[in-house]
Amino acid sequence: MIFHTDRGSEYTAARFQAACPHWGVVQSMGRAGCALDNSPAESFNSALKVELAYRHRFATRTEARLKIATWIAAFYNICRRHSATDGLPPLVYEQRITAATARCQQLIAA
Repeated sequence: MIFHTDRGSEYTAARFQAACPHWGVVQSMGRAGCALDNSPAESFNSALKVELAYRHRFATRTEARLKIATWIAAFYNICRRHSATDGLPPLVYEQRITAATARCQQLIAA
């Protein structure tokens, strides 16, 4: 998993940087002073807020964490259409890329 952030102090802290490899996370940061580096993360945060968080009132933090994790894993990463993938859900896009790569490898091997 890649975790992309800006260069905020919470993400550059030694404790946070040490925790990432412990949890199998690769840390990624945008360049200093370049807002465009963080646009995919900002787009995701906007979608999460508009499509889920602002529409629900969570009784507890545990409920919020569970619903957000479920939204990401079961909807955003699987079903939701993305402009970056020509309007396809990520799962369909990845399946097409994998199939195309396999066809290319077969042609090269032939």
